[in-house]
Amino acid sequence: MAVRPPEHDVDDSGLSVGPPQTYAAGIPGVVQSLRHSGRQMGARRTLLTLLKVNQKDGFDCPGCAWPEGDSRHAAEFCENGAKAVAEEATLRRVTPDFFAAHSVAELAERSDYWLGQQGRLTHPMYLAPGAEHYRPVSWEETFDIIAGELAELDSPDEASFYTSGRTGNEAAFVYQLLVRALGTNNLPDCSNLCHESSGAALTETIGIGKGSVSLEDLHASDLIFVVGQNPGTNHPRMLSALERAKRAGARIVTVNPLPEAGLLRFKNPQKPSGVIGRGTQLTDEFAQIRLGGDLALFRALNRLLLQAEEEAPGTVLDHSFINEHTHGFADFSADVRATDWPDVLEATGLEREQIERIHRMVLGSERIVVCWAMGLTQHKHSVPMIREIVNFLLLRGNIGRPGAGVCPVRGHSNVQGDRTMGIYEKPSEEFLDALEKEFGFAPPRAHGYDVVDTIRAMRDGRVKVFFALGGNFASATPDTAATEAALRRTALTVQVSTKLNRSHTVTGRRALILPTLGRTEADMQAAGPQFVTVEDSMSAVHASTGTLPPASPHLRSEVAIVCGLAERALAGRAGGPQVPWRELADDYTLIRDRIARVVPGFGDFDRRVRRPGGFVLPHGPRDERSFPTATGKANFTVNRLEGLRVPEGRLILQTVRSHDQYNTTIYGLDDRYRGIRGGRRVVLVHPDDLAALGLDDADRVDLVGEYGDGETRVAPDFRVVAYPTARGCCAAYFPETNVLVPLDSTADISNTPTSKSVIVRLRPRRDERA
Repeated sequence: MAVRPPEHDVDDSGLSVGPPQTYAAGIPGVVQSLRHSGRQMGARRTLLTLLKVNQKDGFDCPGCAWPEGDSRHAAEFCENGAKAVAEEATLRRVTPDFFAAHSVAELAERSDYWLGQQGRLTHPMYLAPGAEHYRPVSWEETFDIIAGELAELDSPDEASFYTSGRTGNEAAFVYQLLVRALGTNNLPDCSNLCHESSGAALTETIGIGKGSVSLEDLHASDLIFVVGQNPGTNHPRMLSALERAKRAGARIVTVNPLPEAGLLRFKNPQKPSGVIGRGTQLTDEFAQIRLGGDLALFRALNRLLLQAEEEAPGTVLDHSFINEHTHGFADFSADVRATDWPDVLEATGLEREQIERIHRMVLGSERIVVCWAMGLTQHKHSVPMIREIVNFLLLRGNIGRPGAGVCPVRGHSNVQGDRTMGIYEKPSEEFLDALEKEFGFAPPRAHGYDVVDTIRAMRDGRVKVFFALGGNFASATPDTAATEAALRRTALTVQVSTKLNRSHTVTGRRALILPTLGRTEADMQAAGPQFVTVEDSMSAVHASTGTLPPASPHLRSEVAIVCGLAERALAGRAGGPQVPWRELADDYTLIRDRIARVVPGFGDFDRRVRRPGGFVLPHGPRDERSFPTATGKANFTVNRLEGLRVPEGRLILQTVRSHDQYNTTIYGLDDRYRGIRGGRRVVLVHPDDLAALGLDDADRVDLVGEYGDGETRVAPDFRVVAYPTARGCCAAYFPETNVLVPLDSTADISNTPTSKSVIVRLRPRRDERA
């Protein structure tokens, strides 16, 4: 099955490839930030906007969820943060005239990059059955259309309600309330695609599916592991925290199949050494691991720690912590002692000497933090992989100790907050009980659909209405052909968006585009100016207040959209919640008061979040070594060593972002840290693998994904780039290669798509060699 890419993605005639960079940020990062912002916003708007990003009296960056801390620079943003702000605060507009000039079929031939560059959406738009063009529609009519389709369903479970991580806490809370009032828990979200494996593993082992460290812990650590993560592109402000830790004496171990510029050397543009000096070398040890080999690495480290304890009893492990605060140590230790070195070396692709060198760094460190991102979470065995990292930290008491702990680095700006607010297809009984007590209705108890299950249900005709609060579902999800076919089988698709994207061109029988305010924009409601709140990767909750005039007078806030729909869709329903939807939309303080009575840790929410910097949510494992698990303790686990079996002549593909990209939003066609400019259809392959496959740098190939018993998928026409990735592995950008990720290839337990472990062969296009 081949998917023909949109035409504007195929033309890479301007593609050039040079050597990868050996450092991140510096003056080029500043220049690129200002250049991109100037093109989108103009000079004056750029200055006024960027100086408000991530400030205590400003707005939260719509990019990543990295925390700000108490001490903030006047320019508290990174290059990609500046690009994210510029894309939202752009002066470009997509009006009804644009849709009159471009049919949906024509827009479907355009790339996500082209679509995004057209600007901000200005009016609600409606695609009628059989129509070729969207037309403008009133807000009242949009609510009537949605409510009418919902009323026609045989069951509330025939609708699914997706959420992107850009949604603020207030909108997320009323959204999940609306969905549960309708009678379903079908609340898939972007966490299903990225960090669901982290949440599953951490909930089982320490009792809470969030990281246990603060910025201060990172700064105070002796040893930091950065695993399966590219901070230089995906969370650039993390580099400042790593730099501070390094200068305080910490050492950093990087575990990644690709060498990433930001982890090699960081030139902090806020310091003279980053402008005129060499910057700071961050990585002390680079373990260039084979894709999916991380479980084997940490299992080997755990075996070495047990062996060291046997050789010097009482000097290596934290027996007091293990005995008082953990469960399952005996079974874990017996299993790990049986680890075979040949299996470890095959799975990791590393030398034993390097693993033992890392082990010595561990022995010399009292406080250890392990950070990770999607390089760990998108494999079939991702949950066991992360559980093994928890085992590693538990052995020496490195959870609940200052300077130590688990640090899953979330991507989208409020994906963690959305989950806290109840955006989850498997809500806890305690949360539903609190919801019932507060609003006087019986919320549904049966588990709902996550992202993958929603796609399957649309494909099979079991979901007929798809509603997305933010995001670009068609491009973010796996198995592009299957996902798009599933969306087209629905009766209605609804997209709440700030900008045009691929999902607006992949529609049900009817479709709506509902334009909404962005983070940068002032939110004026009947009770006066409003602010929203977000939760960062380290459980800090703070306010976000936009200042720019809205891109159009026809925009509504996400809260106003959800409450307006709720008022219309729930009108006259017996047994529903007692909710003053209009009052909540007028004054978000009232929403925060409700959250305070439903969600643990949010008592006196409105007053506390108005303090500069907000507040930090309680975290039992971090705060008092209290573990709310089934055993009442932190759980050691037994995790079977397993890896992908790769047939001869095949490689393991991981999908990655370019430096000119945030999730599915493409800012430009350059990835300067990797030396690639002017194109995106490239596949990065080790030179020795190219030689073994009979290919040369700059050859053109089709990527043929292989899954199961002869099942294949094809992403056509990629340029081969000889690149120093791990042997046996290759990398290419998403969303272009999402077509290769099978819908049924998901992580055990978490059901996350396996976007970092796709078996591919490179099929030459000999007559099209560059």
